[in-house]
Amino acid sequence: MRLITLIFIALALLIQYPLWLGHGGWLRVHELERQLQLQNKTNDDLRARNDKLSAEVHDLKEGAGAVEERARYELGMIKEGEIFVQIVDPPHAAADAVQAGKLAQPATAPPATPVPEATPAPSSAH
Repeated sequence: MRLITLIFIALALLIQYPLWLGHGGWLRVHELERQLQLQNKTNDDLRARNDKLSAEVHDLKEGAGAVEERARYELGMIKEGEIFVQIVDPPHAAADAVQAGKLAQPATAPPATPVPEATPAPSSAH
């Protein structure tokens, strides 16, 4: 009787081995599900990035506003008849902000100085 019990226990363990540790076992399935979730998240992130880039391409192809915005901010171009004004913080304010470890917020704005009219950037219209 004792021998039959040991044989049944051994057979039960042999049957359980592939279920838990085999090629299609629970541990493998769990690992594959985790990898699938990571890949789905990566795909969603890339899909959102592609949608954003597609919208930007559409704006650049169809709208003049996007081209003008890029020309202004990335290339520093200005329209004909516009005056370019650049406001720069005094050097001591930047040094004080670094020493204090925070952003400097002046109590009053520095007086505006007249800026000579700049020559317009060459037109790139074709």
